[in-house]
Amino acid sequence: MAHILEEDRGRLVQRAMLLRLESAKIATSMRTGNFKSLYRGQGIEFSDVREYLPGDNVRAIDWNVTARMGRAFIKQYEEDKELQVFFVLDRSLSMLSGSHGRSRLNAASEACALLLLAAEQTSSATGAVFFDGEIRFALEPKVGQTQTMILLSRLDETENDVKRGSVLGAALTGAGKLLKKRSLVFVFSDFRSAQWLQPFARLAQKHDVVAVRITDPLDSELPPMGTVPFTDMESGIQRTLPTLSKAFARAWFEDNRARTDSWYNECLRHGGYPLTLSTEEDVLTVLTRFFSRRSGS
Repeated sequence: MAHILEEDRGRLVQRAMLLRLESAKIATSMRTGNFKSLYRGQGIEFSDVREYLPGDNVRAIDWNVTARMGRAFIKQYEEDKELQVFFVLDRSLSMLSGSHGRSRLNAASEACALLLLAAEQTSSATGAVFFDGEIRFALEPKVGQTQTMILLSRLDETENDVKRGSVLGAALTGAGKLLKKRSLVFVFSDFRSAQWLQPFARLAQKHDVVAVRITDPLDSELPPMGTVPFTDMESGIQRTLPTLSKAFARAWFEDNRARTDSWYNECLRHGGYPLTLSTEEDVLTVLTRFFSRRSGS
């Protein structure tokens, strides 16, 4: 069985300790990230009633109690401050690509591990769906260290027989079925998949969905190596690319920019929060910057 987070099994415990220390830096900012999942509407539970006072919101009047008592009473609520965090992780063949010795899947898994450990520190319920060409793993949200260790273990291991294709749309639909309350959902993928927008939109209607697009420097610029054969990892289709051609280099760059802009705009249009994470970036820095912007700090 291959391992993603740490190739040297003797250093796994040391790596886990480091991730826990790093995750502490984003645990608080996750709580103050200004998402709808936190302390808004869906997290409000009925507590009690009290007598109406001048200035109270008349929409909060409990008409049943008012009728019985002969005077006005209003409903009181308490905030349910438990945050529920869910992860949708793309482990398809295209996620195994990457330059400088680091794959997209490695970057996504490290980010997922950091957020998972941060969620544990805030006593948040966590769950996940992992997929490639089919749904590989699904776990409904629960609170506790046992849940964290199950997810970390599955996060660190990769399948030996990765299925071609990407069922991103099905994974998003499955996530929606597992989530019973409003949640903060992180989708880690290169988004090289078809028919994912509608499931994404449906999920974002009920939850805060952060779309984390995993990129690599080769997406926008190929090294000038002459005429080089390339094979698409998902389809197996081969093409010969003239990497020395300036026209080709410009077309490669423009095509990537167009696809990136389209992805970004579609995420926003359907109610998501787009975030880009490159394989050459420090995961902790990217996540901390994201939450800092969300909290307005």
